[in-house]
Amino acid sequence: MTMALIETVRLGPTRQLLTRLADAAALLEDGEPEQALQWAFEEFESSVSIATGFGAEGVALIDMAVKLNPQIDIFFLDTSFLFPETHELRRRLEDRYRITIRSHEPDLTPEQQEAAFGPKLWSKDPDLCCRLRKLEPLRKALQDRRAWITAIRRDQTLERSAAHVVEWDYQWQLVKINPIARWSRDQVWEYISRNDVPYNPLHDRGYPSIGCTHCTAPVRAGEDERSGRWSGYAKKECGLHIPTRQTVVAGRDADLSGD
Repeated sequence: MTMALIETVRLGPTRQLLTRLADAAALLEDGEPEQALQWAFEEFESSVSIATGFGAEGVALIDMAVKLNPQIDIFFLDTSFLFPETHELRRRLEDRYRITIRSHEPDLTPEQQEAAFGPKLWSKDPDLCCRLRKLEPLRKALQDRRAWITAIRRDQTLERSAAHVVEWDYQWQLVKINPIARWSRDQVWEYISRNDVPYNPLHDRGYPSIGCTHCTAPVRAGEDERSGRWSGYAKKECGLHIPTRQTVVAGRDADLSGD
């Protein structure tokens, strides 16, 4: 069964695959996140990876995953503009769980980017900056994967509100598993507290969502948790999780072309 699904993924999103993913999503919707993780590990074995940004959701997911599969592959996108606290958290997690969290870097150094596009690209064209420093590295990170696991929640942004626990990711052309999609922020923090999971101290300083230093600001009480990301812009996503019509319907009436 596992190898059959992996081979089907290699061939692309056939109607049969989309139906299987929709069935899995329905089966796992009301279960615990660990059940979705176990499903992913059994179905894809070494062909699945966890992508983390070291947010509260990410560290909770790492804790769950490593308890089920200590050999799970975990990676992050090192944009060269992450907070020192984020890098320190990576080291703490690696020490705590005795794992290695791989990094993927952009092709351009900050100096090369400035030479090519001018200074402070993030302040002039944040979408281009995200494409260079996040999207292109993620494309390379996923190129030999059949599935990836993320820590997104539906209530974080409008773009994420239709996320399924299991779905076909048309943007990256592989299966996407979102184990904590239906969790709330409070559930995430209850899990962190109950399991004594290491987390970024910036969360205690008014940063509910943490990205690059230039594009992350603290938020005031009562504000949306992602209002500190790209402050001053309508932008609330870096582009890693932008849904298409196909991912929203999760395979029930999807356009099989993938365009």
